[in-house]
Parts: sequence; structure tokens; C-alpha cells
Amino acid sequence: MSDSDELGLEGDESAAISAPKKASGLAMLLPNLLKFVAIGLGAVIFIITVSVITHNILNRGGRAQTVIPSASPFVGARPVFSVFTAIGLVRTSTSDPMPFAVVVDMVIHYDQNDGAAATELTSRIYELRDFVRRFFRSKRADDLRPENEERIKQEIIEQLNTRVLNTARARMITFNQLDVMQMQ
Repeated sequence: MSDSDELGLEGDESAAISAPKKASGLAMLLPNLLKFVAIGLGAVIFIITVSVITHNILNRGGRAQTVIPSASPFVGARPVFSVFTAIGLVRTSTSDPMPFAVVVDMVIHYDQNDGAAATELTSRIYELRDFVRRFFRSKRADDLRPENEERIKQEIIEQLNTRVLNTARARMITFNQLDVMQMQ
């Protein structure tokens, strides 16, 4: 029996177990695939951790680095102007088919150091009153709404500086009164 054991002539089960079986393609691919998925997942976790830590360091725990100043250093002080108030109240009507009454008390602001402007404005008082009357008479009530006031002021400045005044320059216009009322 010993001879037959050494030669392996008898069909015992130990010889069948020791022979390796060939693995299928999926069984060989699965460990490699799992290895790459684990490496990729580890890399993503590492990148996210580094990004969060870096972000927190740069933002110092989430506090804002930028401080918004209450007054911008680039905005200068508003200039102080002299005022011309001698025009007084001007009453006129609009150019609407059913005219509206307009009552205006306009103030012209000019450069503080411009003595010639004060003289010119005073000498042209009647032209200025006529200008104000004609300007508002040429407008419609819709043009004189409060939301259009800045545009109206700019238009008055442009017309004063180009058509009425010679050397003086109007820098700003304010209204002490600007009433638009429907006539009955």
C-alpha cells in the first residue's frame, strides 16, 4: 500500500484538492477594481479635508477679512456753494391739454469764490424768472413727477449754463417748492 500511496495511483481526494482552479475574469477583476475605488475615495476625502482646513485658515474661522468702511476714502468732501435765491416764486402752467398749475421756488447754487457769478445772476434776475417760467411751461405734468426731479435739475443746469449765463456757472439746483396741481 505504501507503493501505491507514493505513486498516487489510487484515486484519493488529496490530489484533486491540491490542483489549483483557474479563476474567472470577473473574480480576478473585482479585487483590482475595489483597490482603485478605495484609492480614489481616500484621495477625495484627503482633498476635501485639506481644502476645508485651508479655507478655515485663510478665513480665520469664518470671520470676514474685508472690512467695509463707513466712509470711502475716494469720495471727497462735498463742495460748499453760494446760493442765489432772488428768483422767488414763479407760477405757470404745464403744456398738457388740460393744464396743471406749477408753483416753483428755485435756488441756483454757484461757486463760492465766484464774485462775478453773483453779479451776473443779480443783473439777469428777470431773464432767470422768464427762463424758469418758460422751462416749466414747456413740460407736461408727467415730466414733473418726483421721480424725475434729478433729471429736471440736470436739464435746468445745462440750459442755464449754455443759454442764459455768460460767465457764471450753475453747479447745483434745489427747489424750495415745486408743486404741480391740477387746475379746475
